[in-house]
Amino acid sequence: SSMPLSLGGKRTLADNYQSKRFNSPNDIIQRSSGDYYFTDPYYGLPEEKDTSNDKISGVYRLSTDGNVTLLISNLLPNGLAFSPDEKILYVGQSDPNKPLIMAYPVNSDGNLGKGKLFFDAAPLIRLAKKGAPDSPDGMKVDKKGNLFTAGPSGILVISPEGKLLGKLETTQPTANCAWGDDGSTLYITASEYLCRIKTLTKGVGF
Repeated sequence: SSMPLSLGGKRTLADNYQSKRFNSPNDIIQRSSGDYYFTDPYYGLPEEKDTSNDKISGVYRLSTDGNVTLLISNLLPNGLAFSPDEKILYVGQSDPNKPLIMAYPVNSDGNLGKGKLFFDAAPLIRLAKKGAPDSPDGMKVDKKGNLFTAGPSGILVISPEGKLLGKLETTQPTANCAWGDDGSTLYITASEYLCRIKTLTKGVGF
């Protein structure tokens, strides 16, 4: 939903795909074209159990004209982010058996090409402390194209080539992160607190 404060309310931009309601939209980003890209996993609302076999756990694009397109349907998607030039879409998978980050080329029309494995977090998860999240979660990109993603007990920092550069330890499971202030401060949501850290880089858009 969008919330135009000047109008004092909100309006729904999309709530279904081909007349089937979304499961539990999880993360959303906007491209410079105005299109929205969002993940819609089926695991987000356990209190609303659905045993049907036709449940789609997908990544969608909501165009500026209001059209909804299913882009990816073979993942358990969670966080997502664009590369600085918006030519690559990164999507994290919340599957403890396959905790992956995939990279998809973005075509000129906004659709996606064939994805490839960008980063496999399985080795890190095996080394993580008990209680750490099972897979990549929310993610953001800096101006250099490095990917900052919530992962086992902290934030993983991954180069544009898919190499692990380092890790910001939080000692707690993390869910998401966002650039703030002048763009060099990374805010992180952990299980019990909100924390921030000053970095030597800046997020896209600052």
